[in-house]
Amino acid sequence: MPFSVTPVLECRGLKVAVLVSGDPFWYGAGGSLAAHLAPGEWRTFSAPSTFALAAARLGWRLEETLCLGLHAAPFERLVPLLSQGVRAICLLRDGAATAALAQWLTEHGFGASTLHLLEALGGPRERLRRAVASDYAASEAVAPVVAAIDCVGKGLPRTSGLPDALFASDGQFTKRPMRALTLSALAPRPGELLWDIGAGSGSVSVEWALAAAGMRAIALEPRADRASFIRTNAAAFGVAHRIEVVEGRGPETLTGLPSPEAVFVGGGGSAALFAALWDRVASGTRIVANAVTLETEDLLLRQHGAAGGELLRVELATAEALGRMRGWRRERPILQWRVTR
Repeated sequence: MPFSVTPVLECRGLKVAVLVSGDPFWYGAGGSLAAHLAPGEWRTFSAPSTFALAAARLGWRLEETLCLGLHAAPFERLVPLLSQGVRAICLLRDGAATAALAQWLTEHGFGASTLHLLEALGGPRERLRRAVASDYAASEAVAPVVAAIDCVGKGLPRTSGLPDALFASDGQFTKRPMRALTLSALAPRPGELLWDIGAGSGSVSVEWALAAAGMRAIALEPRADRASFIRTNAAAFGVAHRIEVVEGRGPETLTGLPSPEAVFVGGGGSAALFAALWDRVASGTRIVANAVTLETEDLLLRQHGAAGGELLRVELATAEALGRMRGWRRERPILQWRVTR
């Protein structure tokens, strides 16, 4: 790991046979090779994939089962996917990874899940074993091995506005109610890229990446300690491969970045930044900015006057003890500006 196509491509023009997984285009090397070859240069002879063999042994409907390649990815990729009743077939790196997966499931609240271990599928050494994840004995499985999870446990909520306690931070991040309103205004769609400017601890970037398949975010944060929180949170939620962290301040950090479909300005807003954004992003880009201070609120009012869009003023209050009774504790009001370039 990782798989390299270079030795194969060096044989270009010769008759070459490449032995890969049963179905080369289902978590196999077929896609990696075909991307470098013309359509007439290759032929494929597919056999049942590991996923097909595992589903056949377990009697699971493959179209209703998650299929994951965890042989070269962290177990945290499961975080956005697992919940009560979910079934997943996972490729693993080696036999030792089975015990590590059982331990990970237990530590993340899925210890009651049934773990099916399928070893050497399709060969004379084939074996199927079952165990509850929390009771799994640390005996090493025989490779090649795949683990199938019949999940028991609560996963992440699928709406925007995850609990604040799930995020590592120094307290500087968009809190749950406002984060839900912000994600709604950003309107994420599958495959889109977000610029999260002044990302704090990266809570908006994380929820953006969780929103749909192929979502990506570039989190721009000037402080190194907070950039570290972004990386920690991205890894914990299994979306580190979808979030790029850029440390820097001001319009100059935008240079060379791929064009986004949406931009969120949660901190560090300035007239120079908004001018640079307007010049830099493409027509149709959605821009959302939140203001807490009077100075930033005035900035957004001026931006709205010049470019239009919508303004939303949000005032929240939470109930708390007031002597023997209860009362409302008001949060600072927030002004949100949303506009399409």
